[in-house]
Amino acid sequence: MSLLEPEILSVTETTRQIKNLVEANFPYTWVIGEISNCTIAHSGHVYLTLKDDNAQLRAVIWKRTASRLKFQLEDGMEVVAAGPIEVYQARGTYQLNIEQLLPQGVGALELAFRQMQEKLAAEGLFEPEHKQAIPRFPRKIALVTSPTSAAVRDMLLVITRRWQASDLIIVPVAVQGEGAAEQIAAGIEVAAQLPGVDTIITGRGGGSLEDLWAFNEEVVARAIFNCPIPIISAVGHEIDISIADLVADRRALTPSEAAELAVPLQTDVLATLTHWRGQLATNLKQRARQICLQLDALAARPALTRPMDLIHNRASQLDELDRRLKRSTRELVSRLQSETRHLASALEALSPLKVLSRGYSITRLAGETEQAASEIIKSIDQVKPGDTINTNIADGTITSQVQKVTAASEEKTDLA
Repeated sequence: MSLLEPEILSVTETTRQIKNLVEANFPYTWVIGEISNCTIAHSGHVYLTLKDDNAQLRAVIWKRTASRLKFQLEDGMEVVAAGPIEVYQARGTYQLNIEQLLPQGVGALELAFRQMQEKLAAEGLFEPEHKQAIPRFPRKIALVTSPTSAAVRDMLLVITRRWQASDLIIVPVAVQGEGAAEQIAAGIEVAAQLPGVDTIITGRGGGSLEDLWAFNEEVVARAIFNCPIPIISAVGHEIDISIADLVADRRALTPSEAAELAVPLQTDVLATLTHWRGQLATNLKQRARQICLQLDALAARPALTRPMDLIHNRASQLDELDRRLKRSTRELVSRLQSETRHLASALEALSPLKVLSRGYSITRLAGETEQAASEIIKSIDQVKPGDTINTNIADGTITSQVQKVTAASEEKTDLA
């Protein structure tokens, strides 16, 4: 081959050489950029693009790495990504194979905490109306925590020292590491199903944010929210606030404080009972004295000391009422009799017989029917010559026959 002749490479060979060159020079690269076109495939792999003002770089996060991310990826988020740059020889493209991903300006766990807090708050899991009251005198308490931790020893010591009337059950779970969140959620469900349990405490002692992270997982938050038994959350120290603290019915600053919140102080309860016992005895004595005074006042009443006086008074009143009733009755009868006589006189003066005795008469048309015979003649139009009439006077009845009927106007003319 001539020295002037160029070496002709196939596409495959050219791409292979580029692949070897790129991957050899970029075995592990840190890149800062803004996420765009972020897509999560059904396989669990995440495909995205990192870009700045002048360029862009394709990237991929394989499922195994993506499942370990604590925060959610969003377009527009500025991140620092790290991993090897690989060339996809079949297409002749290159991409960053992301093995580490850190949000820029805030830690990954802090960002994940904020995202989870916003999500659950939007669903109402932190609202006060969902909080249950912690029993004042619990009968059985379940501790969902690590059985070998200092926190569980502190809780047992505080509870047994303050209140010995509650039974204690430890539901052992891992409180950090892989799978701890799922164990805590399952432990809460188990505790809620134990017979007689009326209070649950879950939590652990202090540690880093990574150590406490199991109590920030969504599975734990939903297990607490759905639990029918009141839950006290005690995660870390006073400055540590977890998602579990926000969802729980009561938050304790430390596991020891959770134990104090769960049970009353026995000496305080006994002192309260002693106080109320004394108060009750004092009230009963005072009430008894009042009753005795009332009984003495009742016993001193005349109705009990001189019962016959009341009977005699009532008998005298009864006699007086009897006399007044008889007198009123006589007066009423006399008044009615007088009124009756007056009415009788008035009726007698208006009686037809009385009128007849003064020279008046009543004339009726004699007829075959009772109605016709009782009809009083008031007008000449009622009779005609030849009719038979009956005239009633004071001492009898005169029967006569009409000979002639003359009108009053004609009589006046004759007289004139």
